[in-house]
Amino acid sequence: MSIDSRRIAVSLCAIAAFLHLYAPQAVLPMMAQELGVGAASAGMLITVSTLAVAATAPFTGAVADVLGRKRVICAAILLLLIPSVMVAMAESFEALVFWRFVQGLLFPPIFAVAIAYIGDEWPANEATGVVGLFASASAVGGFLARFIPGMMAAYVGWRGGFLTLAVMTAVCFLLILWLLPREKQFVRATDLGASLRQMVEHVRNPKLIAIYAVGFGVLFNFIGTFTYLSFHLAAPPFNKSAGFLGSIFLVYLVGSAASLWTGSMVSWLGRRRFMLWVLAAWMAGLLLTLTPSIPLIVLGLTVFSICGVFAQATSTSYVAITAQGGTSSAVGLYVTAFYIGGTFGGWLTGLAYEAGGWPATCALIMGMMAIMAVTVATAWKR
Repeated sequence: MSIDSRRIAVSLCAIAAFLHLYAPQAVLPMMAQELGVGAASAGMLITVSTLAVAATAPFTGAVADVLGRKRVICAAILLLLIPSVMVAMAESFEALVFWRFVQGLLFPPIFAVAIAYIGDEWPANEATGVVGLFASASAVGGFLARFIPGMMAAYVGWRGGFLTLAVMTAVCFLLILWLLPREKQFVRATDLGASLRQMVEHVRNPKLIAIYAVGFGVLFNFIGTFTYLSFHLAAPPFNKSAGFLGSIFLVYLVGSAASLWTGSMVSWLGRRRFMLWVLAAWMAGLLLTLTPSIPLIVLGLTVFSICGVFAQATSTSYVAITAQGGTSSAVGLYVTAFYIGGTFGGWLTGLAYEAGGWPATCALIMGMMAIMAVTVATAWKR
């Protein structure tokens, strides 16, 4: 199997997972109105999945360190088809929350294990670039997840959009099964207990803890911004439709393309310095969303997306090349921190939005970015 085929396969793993994780965001105002719930309650459809991811990610990594990478990835994508169809068919808010939680349980065996596969199968000097490709594909999947339900909502409703995403997942499964070779550099943990002991060692590693702290902030920022900006733009004076809210996620494609340069930028500036520049630009992009101009808001979101994908690729690849053994469980712990951040991001920014609208939400997210900058400046070693 050629290297190009491996790159295609790991990209499809990213797309398969991120086709669903944030899928409700573009149609969340429509879903909230249909189901009779408020903005913060509707935000549960995002945070319940991120909570499930956070709870299971490290244990998924430990299991994958025993069973192997491809086997776990393919089984999870196949099982993901069940809750993906049920989300589209759910008739109550409670049922939607349940099936979104089940979806969340199946995401870590796809993307956390795929990142561990990259860390094992590519040399360290190439792994950052491949993780950048993975992040780029994640952005494509995230864009399609919002764009398809948003654009289809006016014609077949949000349920039809979610069913379309399920069909796309089935296609990804077949292609990954065909294109992804079995791992060659994988060193199997002797048993699950040994893998869990490796996970404890990761928690004792100060460098990894500093990376996990930044990962917490990355998804906190993304969830808070893209979930509640939809409510901001759907309300007066903007009054934008679900179709517009779906199309605005085109900015993800810009971030996707830019992430391909992650490896080169890290090599040029150094990981620590590059991340500090990214955080400064990220704050500037967020500030632009406070303007009353749609073009400036879109520009701000474009900068926001580019910086967010840069931050995620830089942090994730740092985990993959820093962990000494037990790569899956190390990445799994990063994913746990990442999605705990997303859960708090959806919850706290929802409270901020209901208390003070979009300006209050931006202030909270800006505070998180400042904490991330201090962490990188003081704890990420050269």
